Amino acid sequence: MTDQTQSVDLSKMAEDKSREEKSAGDERVRKVPTWKRLLHRPEFGAISGAILVFVFFFVTDGDSGMFASDGIMNWTTVSAQLGLIAISACLLMIAGEFDLSIGSMIGFAGMMMTIPAVYWGWPIWGAILFAFAGAMLIGFLNGYIVVKTGLPSFIVSLAFLFMLRGLTIALSILFTNRTIVGGIDKYADGDWLAAVFGGVIGKSLFAWFANIGLISSYDDGTPVVEGIPMVIVWCVFLAVVASWVLLRTKYGNWIFATGGDDKAARNVGVPVDKVKISLFMFTAFTATVYAACQVFEFGSASADRGVLKEFEAIIAVVIGGALLTGGYGSVIGACFGALIFGVVQMGIFFTGIDSDWFRVFLGAMLLIAVLFNNYIRKKVTEARH
Repeated sequence: MTDQTQSVDLSKMAEDKSREEKSAGDERVRKVPTWKRLLHRPEFGAISGAILVFVFFFVTDGDSGMFASDGIMNWTTVSAQLGLIAISACLLMIAGEFDLSIGSMIGFAGMMMTIPAVYWGWPIWGAILFAFAGAMLIGFLNGYIVVKTGLPSFIVSLAFLFMLRGLTIALSILFTNRTIVGGIDKYADGDWLAAVFGGVIGKSLFAWFANIGLISSYDDGTPVVEGIPMVIVWCVFLAVVASWVLLRTKYGNWIFATGGDDKAARNVGVPVDKVKISLFMFTAFTATVYAACQVFEFGSASADRGVLKEFEAIIAVVIGGALLTGGYGSVIGACFGALIFGVVQMGIFFTGIDSDWFRVFLGAMLLIAVLFNNYIRKKVTEARH
């Protein structure tokens, strides 16, 4: 072998060794185990928690009716109701802001669509559009004050929480002399927009399920579960759209950038103020969807609806993997956080445990979720250095 051949072989060996060292040291091409990739996903904790909750109640409560067709529909509906506002709260928290007025907006929006229809003779569709327009205007005002004054959104939205709750009670008494307004169901029959929020879909399908014995039915043959409530349809629809926007669009990148470092985001041309204001308007929108679904399900509006829902939404988002500091989170995780709520709430009911323990669970889950998310953030930060 000539000296030139030896030199070429040594050079090739050196290049191969250098390439291997780079491959081992560069995390962009380093092979990461699947379990580590899953651990770094924001929704991992919520999905794991949901599985544990299902297993627990299936073992302890499996024969109580919780997993019968009507039981499943009960906790799915409860989860979907919370999921509606958790989706918008998630996007806003990823952008680094909070909206504590979302619960009060539920009661306020319900009154905005019920009073005009029942007492002023408005068509139902007009009252619904009026409620959405009014709620989103308030959401715009909420966000505008936050971005223009630089005040913490926690404080601004807390002020709106009290103002909206007070206005709901005061205006309902002023116009109707009561805090619960009913009778809207008789005006809603046949209204095209009311049908988008009230009622169920898939009646014929569930009737067929009952005929073949897949689900239970009453003595007259009517299925125990008539169909899928519209609140579930709305939750699934908004979850899919919001998740796609967050992960697949430029606007979604703006949300992450805004929550990660709003000053840096401004420097690269992200319209931070517009992003934040639009997300405050979106929380108002989802709160109004929630209100409309309840109004047309129960046929009434109440001034105290939505109490503490803002905190439940935030807890669901945190359980779903979002950081309180912003810049990190998942819509799917928030939905699984809401699912945990619904399953536990109805599971406690079916087991006959005192419902007061549900609040204990909420506090414990929040603490565990924050500790877990803090641990994951530290691990991710260490992996990048």
